[in-house]
Amino acid sequence: MLIFIENTPRAYAWGSPDALPELLGTSPTGEPQAELWLGAHPGDPATVAKAVPGARTLIDLIRSDPERYGVDGDQLPFLLKVLAIGAPLSLQVHPDKTQAEAGFAAEEAAGVPRDARERNYGDPNHKPELLVALSEVSALSGFRGIRDAGRELVALAELAGEGVGGEALAHAAGLCVSGGDDLPAGSGAADRPVRSAQSRREAYLAWALGGGADARAAVQAIAEAVQRPGAGRDGRIDRHRLAVLRQLTVAYPEDPGVLVSLLLHLVRLEPGQAIYLGARQVHAYLSGIAVEVMAASDNVLRAGFTEKHIDSAELLRIVDFGELDDPRIPAREAAPGLMIWEPGVPDFLLMRARLREPGEPEVDGGRSPVVADADRAESLEILAAYPLVLIVTSGRVRVERPAAEFDEVASVGRGQSLYISAGEPIELSGCGEAFIATVADAWSRHS
Repeated sequence: MLIFIENTPRAYAWGSPDALPELLGTSPTGEPQAELWLGAHPGDPATVAKAVPGARTLIDLIRSDPERYGVDGDQLPFLLKVLAIGAPLSLQVHPDKTQAEAGFAAEEAAGVPRDARERNYGDPNHKPELLVALSEVSALSGFRGIRDAGRELVALAELAGEGVGGEALAHAAGLCVSGGDDLPAGSGAADRPVRSAQSRREAYLAWALGGGADARAAVQAIAEAVQRPGAGRDGRIDRHRLAVLRQLTVAYPEDPGVLVSLLLHLVRLEPGQAIYLGARQVHAYLSGIAVEVMAASDNVLRAGFTEKHIDSAELLRIVDFGELDDPRIPAREAAPGLMIWEPGVPDFLLMRARLREPGEPEVDGGRSPVVADADRAESLEILAAYPLVLIVTSGRVRVERPAAEFDEVASVGRGQSLYISAGEPIELSGCGEAFIATVADAWSRHS
């Protein structure tokens, strides 16, 4: 069946007041609207938008006939979201499956209420995630080379000059190197034993998140240094990094997450580009509009940029301190007009379908071009061995299941979403762009 679903955007402080209303064709509320959840996660399940007997949410629908609507008789293992990032999200990391199961069991045994502020594990699942940009997106994603971070900390220490803040930044730079390499004389690192990059990151994070006065002084020194005339002119600090540091220190002037951010890749995505973050990778999205798919979990441990609970000890225990070569993930062109991102986890994959109607002007309500002709197909067939969740992000897409016993057809406009039960393939046509999430081919072997 083709079932329309909908949800109310979640109003987090980091959201945009108008991006999601524009996509969904709704009126702004005046509040920042941050995330649209399209799935069966119990924290905010999608609503069945048109009459299905006995079902109000997607959870209800799947429970009403798990074999017909579920994934192997169970709820969805993935969650599709649209993000409207008006301000930086919290710096965060998600556990792997083993860590989540152990953490959840321990908190359950200890009787920690699931809605308690100090609760770390709301479920026993991991949370790898894939994000595809709809606009330009900026993100901090995974650990970069430790020496690159050390060199920029040296430059910041020199900008800060003498004083407590400058000394604290020199100390931070020293934590990023194995001895005296790359550091100026007097930094105090020359006599340190050689350590692995992973152990240096661990020491740096423990210092930054430890709540000490020197870490706070370092953040304050960064805030002052990046605002000075001529800051970054010598090219020793990447100009995009400098702009982000200015943004972060204005929004979070005493937050240790500013220090953590220097260890991370700063990624700028153009529309259609993607990043993938496996479990245990530190990250924060900074700006832009994007489609995101993840394992169906809401386990988050935070490292900064938030008023929510931060459990530094637990975060340090679960983080992967290894270097991430590049968080970007390329798509595979499965057919003209159809791109697929397959990160190698069984829980999900994400498809983007772009469609055209010959001879018609391809515009989205007169506001903007949908996509160029070269990127589109007149029709696309999508396999549906497992349920699909679809959202149209521009134009209008016709969804049909030609081999169904009874007619299954839906015309889906910009901002509308469908839940598509498993069965015969569906066919997409029309003029627009749609994103479709489902489980990966590896799910059958995983389950």
